[in-house]
Amino acid sequence: MKGQFMKSAISRRGLMGSALAAGAMTLLPGGRLAGAAPLPLTLTAGPATLPIIGDKWPDTKVWAYNGVAPGPEIRVRQGDMVRVLARNNLEQPTTVHWHGVRLPNAMDGVPDLTQAAIPPGGEFSYEFQAVDAGSFWYHPHVNTSEQIGRGLSGALIVEEKEPVKVDRDVTWIIDDWLLRDTGQIDDSFGRGMSMSHGGRIGNTVTINGRIPTEIAVKSGERIRLRLINVANARTFGLDFGKLAPKIIALDSQPVTPHEPANGRVVIAAAQRVDLIIDMTGAPGEKIQVIDNYFSRQTYELVTISHDEGKPLRESPLDAPIALPRNPLPEPVVDDQARRELIVLSGGAMGRMPPGVDKYIQQGQYWFLNDLPSKGRADEPIFTVKKGQTCVIGLVNETGWEHPMHLHGFAFRVLSRNGKPNMRGEWLDTVLIGRQETVELAFVADNPGDWMFHCHILEHVATGMGCFLRVA
Repeated sequence: MKGQFMKSAISRRGLMGSALAAGAMTLLPGGRLAGAAPLPLTLTAGPATLPIIGDKWPDTKVWAYNGVAPGPEIRVRQGDMVRVLARNNLEQPTTVHWHGVRLPNAMDGVPDLTQAAIPPGGEFSYEFQAVDAGSFWYHPHVNTSEQIGRGLSGALIVEEKEPVKVDRDVTWIIDDWLLRDTGQIDDSFGRGMSMSHGGRIGNTVTINGRIPTEIAVKSGERIRLRLINVANARTFGLDFGKLAPKIIALDSQPVTPHEPANGRVVIAAAQRVDLIIDMTGAPGEKIQVIDNYFSRQTYELVTISHDEGKPLRESPLDAPIALPRNPLPEPVVDDQARRELIVLSGGAMGRMPPGVDKYIQQGQYWFLNDLPSKGRADEPIFTVKKGQTCVIGLVNETGWEHPMHLHGFAFRVLSRNGKPNMRGEWLDTVLIGRQETVELAFVADNPGDWMFHCHILEHVATGMGCFLRVA
């Protein structure tokens, strides 16, 4: 299948803007926010009309930051202060959550937990230090399924003090949209099937807010490609063909550079993957990037087209690609560590807890330790002492996979299905498959109430969320 689009076969010529058609894999709209800036960057959430599909199709009515979707790319350097004034021009409350960022609890953007929601016409100032380098993103945490599903998201890029040497540093915000044959967003948010099954899966996949066709590169070029998955529910599995991408960071945290397993870059909802790719195709060669995560829905995401001119270089750039580690405290998994077990249940084809009928009547289909979000009476699922190592075991007893996200911390993945995880990567969103178990650990060094939830947005809206307390 050539493209993941609507039944009416939207044309792929709705490219990522004329600049990309001309061959520039440009950064997203917006400018660099320097730490010394005397005034904050203003992010205004409101309605907009944008050419998501392109070609002869009508523009799509969306919700956007500063009139663009995705929103402006915010670029700072590690150690800078990030100052953002969020304004709300929507007709419903909103917030801004800084996904994956270690920051003060009051800046986390969770309504009724870390702040009051920003009312229509209101504003809120966010300020925090960018302590970690990496690829982060921002999005609302109110009515999240609809607000993100209508376009509210953007990239926050924190550059290393000494970045790796590349020819271009490129961001791809990958999303899917559920569109009608009019080219407009399907209004069926909250549909029972999406809520109780795998979430709202779109029929139109975009990169940086446009349906992509070709991306122009030069033979011999080295690119740092930052992948950010902002889809409501979709997991992508990207195959770059004869190109050999090296993973250098997962969820903003550096890893030992390595090729992806089975040649496929898997990126679940809310996750980020940083790649180094040497464009080894011959001048004029075209290489397809395929999404084959779902075997029955394989499609061509985009074509990487090598310029017909002289190669930029004849052999790959001779420069290191490993990133410096961020200043994360290392968990000590010993008898002093706090150990907790969280069991995921519910949903279609999953184990249902006792007394489930009353929760289903409230639209709650998903459960953590046999309780949905609305069943916890605003109590933390557990409390851990500040500075203590916390080890969480996750057991998935549902019929679906879940990207589980912890606010405010990065964690080491210790094991899967009882087997040690030899890579021991740091993540903030871990994909846990059906009937799978995962063990993770982090140092609870930041006090406050922190959300822990599935980042399939329809799942967290219907029960698969809680918060833990660090005190």
